[in-house]
Amino acid sequence: MTEKPDLAALFGAPKVDTFLGLERCEDLSRIDASSAFIGVPCATPYGSVGPYAKDGPDSLRRSIASLAANIDRMNFDIGGPLFPDGTKSAVDCGNLPYSESDFAANRATIRQAVSTIAGQGVAPIVVGGDDSVPIPMLDALGDTGGRYTILQIDAHIDWRDEHMGERFGLSSTMRRASEMAHIERIIQVGARGIGSAHPDDYRDALDWGAVFFTGEDMQTQGIAPVIEAIPDGSDVIICFDIDGLDPAIAPNTIGRAPGGLSYVQALGLIKGVASRGRVAAMDVVEIFPDGDIDGIGAITVSRLIAAAMGVIARQSMPA
Repeated sequence: MTEKPDLAALFGAPKVDTFLGLERCEDLSRIDASSAFIGVPCATPYGSVGPYAKDGPDSLRRSIASLAANIDRMNFDIGGPLFPDGTKSAVDCGNLPYSESDFAANRATIRQAVSTIAGQGVAPIVVGGDDSVPIPMLDALGDTGGRYTILQIDAHIDWRDEHMGERFGLSSTMRRASEMAHIERIIQVGARGIGSAHPDDYRDALDWGAVFFTGEDMQTQGIAPVIEAIPDGSDVIICFDIDGLDPAIAPNTIGRAPGGLSYVQALGLIKGVASRGRVAAMDVVEIFPDGDIDGIGAITVSRLIAAAMGVIARQSMPA
C-alpha cells in the first residue's frame, strides 16, 4: 500500500476548513463561545527570515480535520467530551490579514481583534505565526481592566530589549510584557540550551521578578512546582512557543532543542492553570510546517489546542 488511508473517512468526518470543524465566526464583535481560535500568520518578523511561520494556523486545521465528527466523543486528555452539556463551544475566527512589510499595521490588527474578543468574555486562542505575535495580544488584554499572570512555555526566555534593530520581534516578547502595567507576574518554563539571551537579559528578568523553571527542572521536579507558583484566583495568559516541547513530538518549529516538555507535561500545565485560576487567553506560536516530520508536530500541537478549548469551556461550569 503506497497511499496513506483517509482517516477522515474512517472516522466519518465531513470535509471541513475550520479548526476541528468548529463554527466559523467572521464578526468578531458578536461571538457566543467559550474561546476563539484566531490564526495570525505574521506580526513583526525579522528581515533576515521573513514570515517563515505564516502557514502555521492552516497546518493545524488540516491536521485535526479528521476528528471533526468526533467532538462529542470521550476525550481522555480532559476526562470527557470536549464541550460537555452546559458549556459553550469554541469558534474559529479564521486568519487575520497581514502585511509582509507594514509590521505596525499587523500589530494594530492583532491588538484590535484580541481586544474585541476578550471584551466579550471570550478567551482568545491566538495561533501564529512567530513569537512576535503575542506582543500585541498581551497589550490588548490591558483593555479588559484586569491584571494577569503570564505562564510562558518556551525554550528561550525572550528578554532581549531589541534584536537586529527591532524591539517587537520574537526575542523581545517577555521584555515587552514586563513593561505592561497589567502584567503582574511572569512564570517561565522550559528554558534550555543556547538562545539569543545575554546573561544581562537573564539578570534583568530576575530583577523584574520573573520566576524560572528550566527544562532540566521539568525533568527532575515535574510540573507541580510550576502550578504551585501560580497564585489562587489568577487570570493567566499562557504563552506557548512550541519549541518548549521536546522536538521528538514537535519537530515543526525552527528552534528545536533537546530536553523539552512531553505532551503530558504540557497538558498538565494547561489543566493546572485552570485548577489554580482561569485561562484568560492563550497563544501558540513558532509553528513551522516545513520542519514537520510526517505531521507529528501538527498532531501534537492541534491536540493540545483542542484540549485547551475543553479546559476553557469547563471554567464556566459549577464546581
